[in-house]
Amino acid sequence: MSKKKERNTKGKIITAAWDLFYEQGYEDTTVEEIIEKSGTSKGSFYHYFEGKDALLGSLSYIFDEEYLKLQDSLDSSMSCFDQLLYLNRELFFMIEDRIDIDLLTRLYSTQLITKGEKHLLDNKRIYYKLLRKLVTEGQKKKELTDTMTVNEIVKLYAMSERALIYDWCICNGEYSLSSYAKRVMPMFLSEIRL
Repeated sequence: MSKKKERNTKGKIITAAWDLFYEQGYEDTTVEEIIEKSGTSKGSFYHYFEGKDALLGSLSYIFDEEYLKLQDSLDSSMSCFDQLLYLNRELFFMIEDRIDIDLLTRLYSTQLITKGEKHLLDNKRIYYKLLRKLVTEGQKKKELTDTMTVNEIVKLYAMSERALIYDWCICNGEYSLSSYAKRVMPMFLSEIRL
């Protein structure tokens, strides 16, 4: 099986699962429903995932798929700082619209206790590659500070996003994540802007 076909099959399973989790809840979604909605097979499902619980760690894949779409919609006339804020705002809109807060809370809790791979911190993710690209470009254009390394700025950005998502989860979504982030992300990142 080619890498592209493999990624498409895995992606179909993940997308179908998260759509079902959002529509009917994690507990009420079966593996069979995920297989049916994804148009894949039981063998394919179990090739990629040990079971439904293994899908909890795949949310970073959904985020990265969103970042691929957002990358294509970035306005090159915007400053790199404004592009970073745009990515944050659009991702948070997507989270509020498509991701069940209970599942997001589960994901964060599993990332805290896991001994193995921490998907949210994987520097090979599209998320981190895109952030590094924007920050590098921003430093070259003298829009972002060069008193911090690219990786330090990316870490600050990612930590700020995780902090906002974490707080939103522990507050059980009682406020708009995207609206709140629109106000505070510029403050969190003020030190990187020139």
